[in-house]
Amino acid sequence: MINSFNEIVNSKKTVLVDFYATWCGPCQALMPILKEVKDEVGDDVKIVKIDIDKNNELAVNYQVRSVPTMILFVDGKPRWRQSGVLQKNEILNVLDVQASVKV
Repeated sequence: MINSFNEIVNSKKTVLVDFYATWCGPCQALMPILKEVKDEVGDDVKIVKIDIDKNNELAVNYQVRSVPTMILFVDGKPRWRQSGVLQKNEILNVLDVQASVKV
């Protein structure tokens, strides 16, 4: 999983990674918000969900201590991270400011 994860975040595309857990209530609340974000940004941003229980090594590598934690990768580098639930407009604003993704 780590090799394919590295391939994804190192692509030329902006990647928003959502570290989550199936047992996490706030993570469940974030799912439809991320779907709305994806509907707005289309193919400009790749949104990847990583289950920390199935991919513990990735969670440890990125020092994910609480879920949900989102990390935005631009040109393969983490540019922004946030734990907790954000609203659609807040996430869109981050994409605009950090990755120049216009909606």
